Amino acid sequence: MKVGIDMGATSEGTSASLDIEELLATRLLVQGNSGSGKSHLLRRLLEQSAPWVQQCIIDPEGDFVTLADKFGHVVVEGERTDAELIGIATRIRQHRVSCVLSLEGLDIDQQMRSAGVFLNAMFDADREYWYPVLVVVDEAQMFAPAVAGDVTEEVRKISLGAMTNLMCRGRKRGLAGVIATQRLAKLAKNVAAEASNFLMGRTFLDIDMLRAADLLGMDRRTAEMFRDLKRGSFVALGPALSRRPLKVTIGAVETSARSTSPKLMPLPEAPQDVEDLIFTPDADELTRPLVRRAAPPPRPATDILAELSRPRPEPMVPIEVKPTQPEMSSEERGALLDSLLAEILANPEAAFRPDAELFQDFLVRCRIRRVPGAALSLSAFRRKMAIARSGVDAATAATDAWASALRLADRVTEDLQGVFLMMAQAAVRGLACPSDAMIARAYGTHSARRARRLLGYFEENGLIVVHADFTGKRIVAFPDLGRETAPGDANGPDAMDPSAAAAE
Repeated sequence: MKVGIDMGATSEGTSASLDIEELLATRLLVQGNSGSGKSHLLRRLLEQSAPWVQQCIIDPEGDFVTLADKFGHVVVEGERTDAELIGIATRIRQHRVSCVLSLEGLDIDQQMRSAGVFLNAMFDADREYWYPVLVVVDEAQMFAPAVAGDVTEEVRKISLGAMTNLMCRGRKRGLAGVIATQRLAKLAKNVAAEASNFLMGRTFLDIDMLRAADLLGMDRRTAEMFRDLKRGSFVALGPALSRRPLKVTIGAVETSARSTSPKLMPLPEAPQDVEDLIFTPDADELTRPLVRRAAPPPRPATDILAELSRPRPEPMVPIEVKPTQPEMSSEERGALLDSLLAEILANPEAAFRPDAELFQDFLVRCRIRRVPGAALSLSAFRRKMAIARSGVDAATAATDAWASALRLADRVTEDLQGVFLMMAQAAVRGLACPSDAMIARAYGTHSARRARRLLGYFEENGLIVVHADFTGKRIVAFPDLGRETAPGDANGPDAMDPSAAAAE
C-alpha cells in the first residue's frame, strides 16, 4: 500500500511528499546543528505518519511525550530495570502500540543502556510479530558515538550494537530507522552509511558541510549553501523523498514540545537590598530536602491491554440512514478471501516479502472490501497463503488426494508448507516437477541451492523420494499419496518470473 505524507513545501512551490512504504525499506538520516529544526521535522514526520504505521521514539529529552495526548502513544519511562524494559518492548511489538521511550532525567550512561536494551528487545521479537515499525532516534550521536566517550565500554557496546542492528539488519524485521544528529562527524559511520534518504539542515563546520554534500552527491563548491539554510529548511534526497537534491521547508505541527527555544524578555527591576537577598540564606534553606521533579507515572500494562481489547464504539448514525451490511454466506466469504489472496500473489514481488507484511496488506484489503466476520489469525493466513501459492485448481482441491496432501503438510513447519503443497499438487495432477527456481520462489528466496536443500530435508523426513528418468529430468514421488510428478527440468526457468516469460 503506497502512502505519501506531506512534509511541507519545496522551493518549487509544490508539496514535499514522503513515501512511507519506501521509507520503511530505505531508512532516513536527518542532520543539522542545534536550532536548525530537526525536532520540528521529526515531529511533523511522526504526526503525519501516526495513522499509517506503528511508531517508537527514543527521546533523550522527553520532548515527544506530548504525542501521547493527541495520538495515543504510550510513554515508557527509561528508569526501569533491564527485565522490565525487555518485557515492555516485547509487548509493544506484539500488540502494535506506538510508544515514546522517555530518557529525561537519566545520566548519559543510563540513557545509552536503557535505549540499547529496549531496541535490542524490539529487534529480538518473535518472527510472527515483525510488523513494520518506524523507529525514530533523536540525538543519535549519543547512542551511536563515533569514538569512545566517558561511558563504560559495556554500555557503549550495548547501545552501539542496538543502533547497528536497527540500521543494518532491522529492515527484514520490520524496523525502519529514522535517526537525527547534530553532527555527522560524531555519528558512527556504519550506522549513518545504511540510510538511503537524507534531510540535511543548517550546519557551519566545514567538515560537516563537505560530508553532507558528499552524501547528497553535490559539488563540494556548493557546500556553502548549508550555512545559508533557514531554520526548518532542509535539503532532501532519497528514493522516499526526491531523486535529486531538493530544498524543503517543513510544515506546521499540531503538538508542541515541552521545551522551547529561549526567548528574550525584560529583566525585573533590581531591589535595593540585592546583596542581602542573594547572600542571606532562608531560615529553613539548609534543612529543606532536595526535591526532584518526579516523572509522570507510566500507564500500567494491564490498562494498555484492556484498552486494546475493547472494541471501538460504533459511530452514531441515524437509523434511517444507517448503512446495512449485505448478507454473505460462508462460501461467498471464502471465495472473497481467496480472491484477495490471489490479488496479493499477482504481484511478482509478493513471494519475497515477509509474511507479516503480506498479512498487514491482507487485513487492509479485507477492510476495504468490507469482509464480514472475524479477521483471520496470522497462522490461518499463512495456511491459506501456502495453499494459494501451491497453484492448486478448484477441481483438484475437491479430491481426496489433495485432502491427504493437506494432512501431510501438517508435518512440516508453516514456512515450508507452501513449497511442499506446490510439489504435492504437481504430483496429484501429474504435472512436471517444479524447477529449482520455482521452489525457491515458493520459499521466498532467489537461491537455487536452498531449494535443493529443501528437497533433501523433505526426503530425509520420509515425505518424498527424489529420482530421475533416463534423460536426467527430476521426478518427485510421494509414497503416502501414491503419486509422483512428471519428469521436469530442475534447471528450468521460474514460470512466475516476468523476465523469464518474456525471454521465452
